[in-house]
Amino acid sequence: MALMISVSGIRGIFGTDLNPENLARFTAAYGTWAGGGTIVVGRDSRVTGELCERVVTAALQSVGCRVISAGIVPTPTVAMGVLRHNAAGGIVISASHNPAQWNALKLLNSRSEFLDAEQGARVMEIANSAGGPAYVGFDAIGQVEHDDDLADWHIQQILNLPYIRPEVIAGKNFRVAVDAVNGAGSLVVPKLLSKLGVTAVDTIHCTPDGLFPHNPEPLPEHLADICQLVQERGSDLGVVVDPDADRLALVDEHGRLIGEEYTLPAAVDFHLEKKPGDIAVNLSSSRISEDIARKYGVTCHRSAVGEINVVKKMQETGAVISGEGNGGVINPDLHPGRDALVGIAMVLQMLAERDTTLGAYRESLPSYFILKSKVELGSVNADEVLRKVTEIYKNEKITTIDGVKIDFDNGWVHLRKSNTEPIIRVYSEARSAQEARDLAEPIMNQLR
Repeated sequence: MALMISVSGIRGIFGTDLNPENLARFTAAYGTWAGGGTIVVGRDSRVTGELCERVVTAALQSVGCRVISAGIVPTPTVAMGVLRHNAAGGIVISASHNPAQWNALKLLNSRSEFLDAEQGARVMEIANSAGGPAYVGFDAIGQVEHDDDLADWHIQQILNLPYIRPEVIAGKNFRVAVDAVNGAGSLVVPKLLSKLGVTAVDTIHCTPDGLFPHNPEPLPEHLADICQLVQERGSDLGVVVDPDADRLALVDEHGRLIGEEYTLPAAVDFHLEKKPGDIAVNLSSSRISEDIARKYGVTCHRSAVGEINVVKKMQETGAVISGEGNGGVINPDLHPGRDALVGIAMVLQMLAERDTTLGAYRESLPSYFILKSKVELGSVNADEVLRKVTEIYKNEKITTIDGVKIDFDNGWVHLRKSNTEPIIRVYSEARSAQEARDLAEPIMNQLR
């Protein structure tokens, strides 16, 4: 598989597509784009992380950047570091939920946002130009400094939010179980929980050695261990984060996984009670967020898929909170990016204030089912296929800002072409799995 370059970063399998040579080239191009300013660098716990960090740090120094090294920290902690140090940007060395053989560069700008398509294209232009990056002489090489308490500072900023009150959480004597998949959240998530006033914290897979004990994407089929731990310890809640701790999944007091699609609505429900306003989510996120928005009389705005696209829609509409249905909570009171840590704090605060359990809260919400499928295209042009689908369903509500999304009264179907394979991904949602299947199947048959 070729190196994957998108708004999600520059990623590949280390030792094949991703290697020290292209890591150095892209990093130096990014440092040039950032004007040789201060760059915060952090990584998840992957086995290749330390090696990649050395390459990235040297490449940044070579174009005159001052490097603030944060070590193994969550992606949102690097984002907070950009703000703390008034930096020109940040680099997260993490392939997020990809398996252990993968690694990646995730690039932040000076506003602590992931680069948008235009900014990313400019970095690629520098990397691939004849002139290349702007390397400096021996007397202008950048210096390296360390910020060893950045994660603690991140936690403190969460505690400083006016609606997070550890004394209220402490009054509930919560017991919380944690699965951090041996990633960057392994130490910081338990520490956050203790600071929030959680009485007992039980951990599983919280050794940050990058040896993932199960598939690191927080999906139901990968999370039997944490569900069992919750049942064995009598926990009130289980929290699961991916390797770089920007996605959050929840397990209720019965050991039942509450799908990632319900993490954002829970945070939104809590936030709108404190701070009314519009919300923003991507096109493939569940309608449950629209239901929550309707409850508070506000609008749910939709963006193209991709964290930066959601952030831009949030900023454009003045939304007070946003996120993605993959467990990504974006609270702009902290920083403009997905953050599992602030998501954990918001959910715990809500449960404490409402004197309820996660299971009871989930039962109070409507049920939706999302199915994810794909159709092989072979040599057929994906754009032409999507154009024809748009024509066929022109009498329905159609959105074409990111593939084609068709909204029906009883659900929706979203079709997006893959950037790496000759396939079209098909997502559908309805109030039952069968209804979601019934919505998608005719469209998939037409695609075929």
